[in-house]
Amino acid sequence: MEGLGRTLPGAILMVVGGIAVGFLLELGAGHPPAPISPAITAPHSAGGEEPPNPSPPAREAPLARETPPAHEAPPAHETPPARETLRAEPVPPDAPPPSPPPQLVTAPPAPPPAPALVATTGANGALAAHPPPPVASPQPLWRRNAVAFTLPARKPMIALVFDDLGLDRVHTAQVIRLPGPLTLSFLPYAHDLARQTGAAHASGHELLLHMPMEPLAAGLDPGPGALLCRLSPEEILKRLDHGLAAFQGYVGVNNHMGSRFTSSRTLMAPVLAELKQRGLLFLDSVTAGSSVAAEVAARQHLPHTVRNVFLDDELSAAAIRASLTRLEEFARRTGAAVAIGHPHGLTLEVVTPWLATLAAKGFVLAPLSAVVRARGFEHEEPVPASSSPDQSAGNPNNG
Repeated sequence: MEGLGRTLPGAILMVVGGIAVGFLLELGAGHPPAPISPAITAPHSAGGEEPPNPSPPAREAPLARETPPAHEAPPAHETPPARETLRAEPVPPDAPPPSPPPQLVTAPPAPPPAPALVATTGANGALAAHPPPPVASPQPLWRRNAVAFTLPARKPMIALVFDDLGLDRVHTAQVIRLPGPLTLSFLPYAHDLARQTGAAHASGHELLLHMPMEPLAAGLDPGPGALLCRLSPEEILKRLDHGLAAFQGYVGVNNHMGSRFTSSRTLMAPVLAELKQRGLLFLDSVTAGSSVAAEVAARQHLPHTVRNVFLDDELSAAAIRASLTRLEEFARRTGAAVAIGHPHGLTLEVVTPWLATLAAKGFVLAPLSAVVRARGFEHEEPVPASSSPDQSAGNPNNG
């Protein structure tokens, strides 16, 4: 009994404590149990062994209203969340004024590339330096000095050239007074060329330089400063430069005499190359059938054309009228024709009334540059030479 008396109070205490613990557990049934501290080990099963294959706690699935992490793509049926709009916070009344926004500093534009080199990107992405593209050059001199003229659509053109001008002042003045546009070619060694060529230009005529060149006939004198076959290339170009400086406003050059000189490709090539360099055209007077001037000009792509008819190689009214008839026939057949005449009184007597008939016959009087444009710098129909080289029969100045 004594033992029972000693253990009964302890048993009673244990029962009361158990009831209290159960009551407390019922009160806290709505709360999850406190996690086990890492330092506390779960009790072993009987025999001291761990429970077989302990299962890890299940991971909670995210709530449907949650946004997937940024690194995960949203489900296909969901729309990505819109970007959040920032709301302005209220500003206290005693807050200092806001600082002005920083000013953007714009870098100065890069300077343009130096005119010597322009950088371009190649096919492999590498930069390469190249010369700049050429700037469009102005029109050549023969186009700038040309008489303004619109090429006719259907009517044939006739270009009438008077050369050997400047020496005979009286007849030169008569030619200048003719209705134009004519093409007037002045010798470089004539006097008072500035006044004479200025009057011709003011009258609506086009200008040429009538450059003297060596003829086949030894007894013919082409005049001072002529291009002679025996001269060095340097002297030939020097004389050409001197002739070109005689006056201004011309569209190009035609040869005075020159049946020997124009028959040489070696001599004509540098002369025509110089004319091309200066932006001029060349009219081959064709004072000999052996002339190669047009052939060389075509190879150099020099604007050029040839004489088709001489008006007065035979100085008679009947011969001049026959030449005008051949001129009209050539123009009708090819669309354009070039004639060369000279300042003779008889030539002027025949040509003056003939000019008044051209419009009624359906022809258009045109400057030489218009025929050059219409012919496109190509070779024209072969033209027979006159009966005498350099037109020496009866008139040593012809051509």
